[in-house]
Amino acid sequence: MLEGYRIVGRRAADIAADVERAVGAGELEPGQLLPPMRELAVELGVNPNTVASAYRTLRERGVIETDGRRGSRVRAKPATTGREYDRLDVPEGVRDMADGNPDPALLPSLARAFAAAGEESDRDPVRYGDTLVEPELARIARADLDADGVPAGPLTVTSGSLDAIERVLGAHLRPGDTVAVEDPGWGGLLDLVPALGLRTAPVGVDDDGPLPDDVRRALDAGARALIVTDRAQNPTGAAVTAPRARALRAVLREHPEVLLIEDDHGHGIVDLPVHPLAGTTGHWVFVRSVAKAYGPDLRLAVLTGDPVTVDRVAGRHRLGPGWVSRVLQRAVVRLWSDGALDTRAVAAAYGDRRALLIAALAERGVAAHGRSGLNVWIPVPDETAAVARLLHGGWSVAPGARFRMNAPPGIRVTVATLTDAETGPLADAIAATARPAPARGRA
Repeated sequence: MLEGYRIVGRRAADIAADVERAVGAGELEPGQLLPPMRELAVELGVNPNTVASAYRTLRERGVIETDGRRGSRVRAKPATTGREYDRLDVPEGVRDMADGNPDPALLPSLARAFAAAGEESDRDPVRYGDTLVEPELARIARADLDADGVPAGPLTVTSGSLDAIERVLGAHLRPGDTVAVEDPGWGGLLDLVPALGLRTAPVGVDDDGPLPDDVRRALDAGARALIVTDRAQNPTGAAVTAPRARALRAVLREHPEVLLIEDDHGHGIVDLPVHPLAGTTGHWVFVRSVAKAYGPDLRLAVLTGDPVTVDRVAGRHRLGPGWVSRVLQRAVVRLWSDGALDTRAVAAAYGDRRALLIAALAERGVAAHGRSGLNVWIPVPDETAAVARLLHGGWSVAPGARFRMNAPPGIRVTVATLTDAETGPLADAIAATARPAPARGRA
């Protein structure tokens, strides 16, 4: 069952630590089935309850998953496995359309903003115990949120969207609780939820956002939280429309106890309006990151929500990192107030690149999705074969397995740096791989 690896340990903590170390070292691989608890207990000479406790710890730490009578196995993407484990190496000479990064040419210069922030910090240094949020950042962010119809609420900052989501989930949920997540959806989030010891309930997505009937089924079945990407959904590019937002609010009103998390990481790179769901349930947060528009290394997201949730997040933040660097916050304020980024031009550039590829694929009989953001999602009959054939043809794309649970196969193409001249050849290459191979006649 474990192909030669022998689990060791006499205490539950030792057994769990041994399995986790083996997973991290690659000695136990993703998907590998673990021995039944009673069988392992006999082998180790311990009480079955000891093994059960070890397995429970491993589930809560996101290392293994249990599926009833099918047993326990190493998660397909364990928390102990680095993201590079399933990353496709891009050979020299192959065009990388898989990395998910914004176009460096469309990012603003940071030098002046950080120089000004540094000078301000020299004049007014931040000390222990100072406020978590730069007052001017809070003022500008709140004005933008008000303009977009996000309900009033206290505000704090975190180190990016995923940090915000992790802190919010930790503030309300316990291991074993279920979170409704988009499928296909953000790979980092699909890894994070199980790593926190939480269960995932997949919710289907179309171009207009999460499907209301799927959301209702997940919440009726007991999901305690729902995570929605408002715009630039990764990987499909979905953006929640006004009619879809109304339908989702109607579902959420039936479950006022559910924790609602909205991720608007596409703010600044999308020309579609946001239709927030915030305020429909008792506990909610709305998160905006600056990474896509201003640069991935700016680890800052603004978070607003109901007072209880924001207070829990801010309070726990104080006990750990303390705060997000005020120098960083002041630099972001400079970027915002100086108009360092023409957000309309950036959104138009990304929109043109998506539209050109989608149109070129349509001319070749291939359906694709990408209403907003940096990516285009293309259903394929066999994503492994499609990725391999495209790589052989000089194009690297992301396999859909990174982003989906129950959703059909697909590939993700990042169009952030796609040029007009490349669009046709890339569409030709995808068209050659996106259709099922012709059936072979019988001999």
